[in-house]
Amino acid sequence: MHEVYITILVQTIKEQYTNEVTFYQNVLNTDKVSWEKWKSGNGTLTPEQNQKIKNLFSDYEWMLMQKVLRQTIIFPEKRTQAVSEYRRLKTQIAQKWLQKKLADVEVITHNEEKENNQLLDLRVFITYDEWGFDDILSFRLPARIQQQLQQEKVGLLAWVNENLEETYNQ
Repeated sequence: MHEVYITILVQTIKEQYTNEVTFYQNVLNTDKVSWEKWKSGNGTLTPEQNQKIKNLFSDYEWMLMQKVLRQTIIFPEKRTQAVSEYRRLKTQIAQKWLQKKLADVEVITHNEEKENNQLLDLRVFITYDEWGFDDILSFRLPARIQQQLQQEKVGLLAWVNENLEETYNQ
C-alpha cells in the first residue's frame, strides 16, 4: 500500500509543481535525503509537512485515494494500475456529477510566473452551502484547452463530458 500511495502522491506533485524537487524544497522546506527517506518509509516528516502533503488533495480526492489504496490491499494485482485507476475514477465521478447536474465546473488560470504556466486547473465541485464541506475534484490540464473552448465556442460542460477523461488520463 505504501508504494501505491507514494506513486499517486508523486504523480500529483508532478502535476501541481512540475517536479518533486520544487515541492520538497519550496513547500516542505526539506532536503532530498529527508524526502527520499520518508518516501521509502525510513524517515518521518513533521505534522505540518504531512498536512502540506495532504493539502495536495481535496477532501474528496483524499477519500478517493484511500479507497483505491484499500482496493490494492484486497486485490494486490491492482497495484500496478492504481494510479491510472485513481485518475480514471476522478474523471468518471466528475462526469457523473455534471451529467446529473449536481456539480459546477470552473477553470482557474495561473497568472503568476511558474515553470508550469502552460497549464490550467479545471475544478468540478459540489457546493453544500456549508463552510468547508464542498466536494472538489481538480484536474491539471494543458492550457491549449482554454483556447479550444474559446475558439470553437464549445461549452465548458460539453467539453468536460466529451474530452476530460481522454485529456486528463493521457
